[in-house]
Amino acid sequence: MHDCCGTYGGTYFVDISNVFPNFDADENDPKNYDFKLSDYYIEKIKECGTDIIYRLGSSMEQGDFRFYNEPPKDFAKWARICEHIIRHYNEGWADGFHYGIVYWEIWNEPDSNHTGFGNGCWNGTSQQFFELYRVASKHLRSCFGNTIKIGGYGHCGFYAITDDKLTGAIAMGTDHALDKWEVRKIGFIEFFEQFVDMVIAEDLPFDFFSHHSYASVEQTLIMHRYAADYLAKKGLSHVEIHLNEWNTNARVAERGRSIASANTTAMMCAMQNEKMDMMCYYDARLGVSYYAGLFNPMTFQPTCVFYAMKAFGKLYALGNQVALTGAEDKLYAVAAKGENGRGVLIANIGADTQVETDLPGNMTAYLVDENNSLAQIALDPKSFLLKENQVVYLEETV
Repeated sequence: MHDCCGTYGGTYFVDISNVFPNFDADENDPKNYDFKLSDYYIEKIKECGTDIIYRLGSSMEQGDFRFYNEPPKDFAKWARICEHIIRHYNEGWADGFHYGIVYWEIWNEPDSNHTGFGNGCWNGTSQQFFELYRVASKHLRSCFGNTIKIGGYGHCGFYAITDDKLTGAIAMGTDHALDKWEVRKIGFIEFFEQFVDMVIAEDLPFDFFSHHSYASVEQTLIMHRYAADYLAKKGLSHVEIHLNEWNTNARVAERGRSIASANTTAMMCAMQNEKMDMMCYYDARLGVSYYAGLFNPMTFQPTCVFYAMKAFGKLYALGNQVALTGAEDKLYAVAAKGENGRGVLIANIGADTQVETDLPGNMTAYLVDENNSLAQIALDPKSFLLKENQVVYLEETV
C-alpha cells in the first residue's frame, strides 16, 4: 500500500504521518494513533481476499510543497511507531486485528534523491536512509522475528542498464555532460550497490528487495535480470525480488487500450519465467490518472487491462506451470494445468502473427483487446491469426 487515496496519502490513510500525526506524542499510547480510515481501507482490501504489502513511510509529494518526506527526527522512535502499527494489524493492539500481514516495506524510492534531484519521496541523504533502514529493520526483527518479512526499498528503476551511453559512463566515466535524468539514473545504480553492501556488511534483515519499472517488457527484463544477478553475485540469491511498481503503458493515449492489455499480459508471461516473487501493477485506483489502467473513471467499467489480468488469473488458478516452447520475439506465452483442466495464455505485442500450435482442437478461446473483454470466440487452437496487441486465452476444462 503506497500513494493511497490521493496525494499525501489522502491525509488520513496508511502513511506514518497520517496514522501517527504528532511525532512528539507518546508512541506507546494508543490514543495518539489515528487508525480509523486505514482500518476501513485495509478491511475492504482483505474482504476481497487480497494480501497486503504495507509500505512504512510516506506517499510521494509531487507538488511544490514537502511535508512528511524529510528524514524522521528520531529514527529509533520512528521504528517503534512502525512496531505499534504492525502490532495493531497483526496482534490486536489498540483494538486492532490479527490479519497476519507478512510484508513490511521500509520507505519508497529513497534513491530518488541520491544525486540531489529528488522526486518528492525522500528529501534526506542516502546515508540518512541507510541509517533509517539499519535502525528500523533491526528493531522490527527483534520484535517480530521471522513472523514478518522486512525489506525495501522501492528502487526507482535500473533504467541506466538499458542505456548504452550510461552503462559506458558507469564503467569508464564520461567526457560529455549528462542531463539531470541521466545523472539520476546512474545514481539509482550507485544507491543500490551501496545499500546492498551495507546490508551484507552489517547482516541486516533483508527478506525482500523491491524495484520499479515503467519501461517496456524487453527493457524491464534486462533491468530485472541485472538486479537478480547482482544479488546472487553478492550471496543474496535467497532474497525475494518484487517488482512492486510497474506499468508498461502509463501514457494518456495508451491507457486502457489494446496496446496496454497486450503489454501487461506480455510482462506477466515474461516474468513468470524469471526469479520473480511478486509483481504489483501501478495502479488499480478508480480515478483520473494515466497510471490507473484497470478502470474507466467515467463509467466505472473495467478496461481490457483488467480482463488481461483476469485471464492470467484463470491460468494461475490452474496451479502448475507446464513447459511451453516456440514463442517468438514479441509473442509471449505461458501454459498451466491443474485438476480442472489446462490453459494457455498468449500475448502478441508485435505485428499480426499466424500462430501454429500442437494444442488439442477442443480448447475454448477467449480474446482480450479494447473491443473484446475476455470474449469467447470461434478459433482453431491449432492454427490462428493473432493480431497486433491482442491476447488470447485458450482453455480445456475437465
